[in-house]
Amino acid sequence: MWPFVLLLLFDCMFLQVSKKVADLILEKQPAYVKELERVTSLQTGLQLAAVICTNGRRHLNIAKEGFTQASLGLLANQRKRQLLIGLLKSLRTIKTLQRTDVRLSEMLEEEDYPGAIQLCLECQKAASTFKHYSCISELNSKLQDTLEQIEEQLDVALSKICKNFDINHYTKVQQAYRLLGKTQTAMDQLHMHFTQAIHNTVFQVVLGYVELCAGNTDTKFQKLQYKDLCTHVTPDSYIPCLADLCKALWEVMLSYYRTMEWHEKHDNEDSTSASEGSNMIGTEETNFDRGYVKKKLEHGLTRIWQDVQLKVKTYLLGTDLSIFKYDDFIFVLDIISRLMQVGEEFCGSKSEVLQESIRKQSVNYFKNYHRTRLDELRMFLENETWELCPVKSNFSILQLHEFKFMEQSRSPSVSPSKQPASTSSKTVTLFEQYCSGGNPFEIQANHKDEETEDVLASNGYESDEQEKSAYQEYDSDSDVPEELKRDYVDEQTGDAPVKSVSRETLKSRKKSDYSLNKVNAPILTNTTLNVIRLVGKYMQMMNILKPIAFDVIHFMSQLFDYYLYAIYTFFGRNDSLESTGLGLSSSRLRTTLNRIQESLIDLEVSADPTSTLTAAEERKEKVPSPHLSQLVVLTSGDTLYGLAERVVATESLVFLAEQFEFLQPHLDAVMPAVKKPFLQQFYSQTVSTASELRKPIYWIVAGKAIDYEQMLLLMANVKWDVKEIMSQHNVYVDALLKEFEQFNRRLNEVSKRVRIPLPVSNILWEHCIRLANRTIVEGYANVKKCSNEGRALMQLDFQQFLMKLEKLTDIRPIPDKEFVETYIKAYYLTENDMERWIKEHREYSTKQLTNLVNVCLGSHINKKARQKLLAAIDDIDRPKR
Repeated sequence: MWPFVLLLLFDCMFLQVSKKVADLILEKQPAYVKELERVTSLQTGLQLAAVICTNGRRHLNIAKEGFTQASLGLLANQRKRQLLIGLLKSLRTIKTLQRTDVRLSEMLEEEDYPGAIQLCLECQKAASTFKHYSCISELNSKLQDTLEQIEEQLDVALSKICKNFDINHYTKVQQAYRLLGKTQTAMDQLHMHFTQAIHNTVFQVVLGYVELCAGNTDTKFQKLQYKDLCTHVTPDSYIPCLADLCKALWEVMLSYYRTMEWHEKHDNEDSTSASEGSNMIGTEETNFDRGYVKKKLEHGLTRIWQDVQLKVKTYLLGTDLSIFKYDDFIFVLDIISRLMQVGEEFCGSKSEVLQESIRKQSVNYFKNYHRTRLDELRMFLENETWELCPVKSNFSILQLHEFKFMEQSRSPSVSPSKQPASTSSKTVTLFEQYCSGGNPFEIQANHKDEETEDVLASNGYESDEQEKSAYQEYDSDSDVPEELKRDYVDEQTGDAPVKSVSRETLKSRKKSDYSLNKVNAPILTNTTLNVIRLVGKYMQMMNILKPIAFDVIHFMSQLFDYYLYAIYTFFGRNDSLESTGLGLSSSRLRTTLNRIQESLIDLEVSADPTSTLTAAEERKEKVPSPHLSQLVVLTSGDTLYGLAERVVATESLVFLAEQFEFLQPHLDAVMPAVKKPFLQQFYSQTVSTASELRKPIYWIVAGKAIDYEQMLLLMANVKWDVKEIMSQHNVYVDALLKEFEQFNRRLNEVSKRVRIPLPVSNILWEHCIRLANRTIVEGYANVKKCSNEGRALMQLDFQQFLMKLEKLTDIRPIPDKEFVETYIKAYYLTENDMERWIKEHREYSTKQLTNLVNVCLGSHINKKARQKLLAAIDDIDRPKR
């Protein structure tokens, strides 16, 4: 039953499907018909195309057989012709490339490096186009070799710049390197060439002189190191060799300077053109190269100058310069100074290497030179007769040859930045001055100054007329009042009974400066002039080489110290001076003289063989004490005990001190700051004491010019215990005034030989008057008995002395006037007043005070008071013992 049911279901489903299919067929019938029509149409079209193709083939066969084959043959031949023409052009180009090396050689001979490189690069570019040809590979290697050869020649051309810079030549070289793209490499090579140029230059210069002096062509010198070669330079050829060495090094540095100038100029031009362009990548690359070159050049300045310094240092230290003459050594210093100036302008260097090397040589030379000069100075001083050296009244040390450098530079301390505003125009550097030609070391060849000095006067006078008039206006007795020439002078009026003092006498009396009116030339000797010249030479060296300024100034101070010590030893040393208690030598002067004696004077006659090495070295730095020439006579009363010689010697020292004062600003300017206290102490403790020597030196004259002992004898014969007041002064006053008259006359005689300056005449008169007054007090202190009337007579005598003395001299107030008057008046003091007076007046000697008390005994002082006063005197005297 089940199968039947399934069959029935299947039939039902089939009927439904058949119905749906029938419906679909009916629905798609129009589309079917339409598509069938298209298929039929396509079949028809294909049949037509087959007919057309058949006809085309038939026609092509007809054309082929007719003319196409011949025409295509012509076209093929034309194409082959074009290919052959291109091949011929390539072959011609290759042939040209093959012959390029000839043209490149010509361009290299013409030094057209940019053109040669441009051509070579173009050939390489062209060769790369034809690299498919087998012959081109060989040509490429040949061009590469040529390019390398060009670079080698370019390097040689670059090296030529180091000694002789040529703008056109250097421009070509730089253009060539720029084409190669090796600007930085070129700069590295350039610095290497400059270093090599410095070495080769100095070696060849020194070698030339060494071989020339050797007198043979021995090649052994060429194998020596530069340092060893420098030791073979002879002293005679040392300076010419040094000058040529500096000239050659100048040329190298000038080339470097001009190289930098070239780059600065072209950098500015390139910057201007780059700002107008638009290729940013190329501009950045160019700026980088430019920055590298600028930095390299700036660093190269210091490096090149360092090489120059080391080469010159080696040369300087290769020879011992201590045997050189002064002018030659100064010339060496001048050359080195100019070289250091070049270095400062070149790279702003202080040239420490050169300064240290020349300092070593200078200190070594200067020690030997100074020692010799000190020995010469001692010889001059020992042979000096202290005669006046006749110089013109307008004499100045700047007129001396040794001080000409001060007129040129005005002051060694003034740097260009400190010049006055009026001269503020731009200073021309040596490189700017000699850039176009010349050499700053050429002028050194004429280092001998041919200028002559015009400082000496004829016989000490500016002219014969002045000499004549000077003596006509001067008379030996013109300063002596007529009244002092007579035996009798009225005591009441002080005038002569008939005739008064003449106008001429009054006129001449006022002339305290014992000098020849027309002549006021400085007082100095040949030795003084020699010392001044030495100072000038020392300052020349110091001006050129400031690092040894302290050593030079120290040696200069020794010249002054030795001169001062000699003047004191010859004319002022007198142990009795200090015993006077007048303080003739100040503590500063005594300290200075002791210092000089300890540090500079060799007091030992011969060297002690047992002395230590240190002591021997110290003695080597010292100079024996000088001795006065036997030709100088200081014992004659007619010449006032050598007053003329004493004046010349002392005043020449004062003049020398004045010149040192004049030079102080120059010395202070070059003295190192840490050493300036030495200079200040030298001026305050030594130079300023020169005038203080006048007192002890002229005191010796004053002590002998007046016969003080004779005056004491005359005073001892006077009776002072008179009972009535006297109206006539004692004879010792006239005798003393006669002595002063004679002293004045002798001064006049001396002044005919030597001008006596006003300070000197004042000191002489002051000393004589002071000694006379102290002698008067000493005479009064010798009195055994004295009355009030006798004391009045003392006052009368002293007033008469003062009145006549004031007519004889212009010195006011009279020295030690109060010393005498106070002593005379002390006689009238009471016991208590006298005790106080004794304690207050310690300038009097114990003998003078004791005598004063003893004389007063019995008049107004009793014995008890006398003992008390004597005890007070003893208390005062005890600390002195």
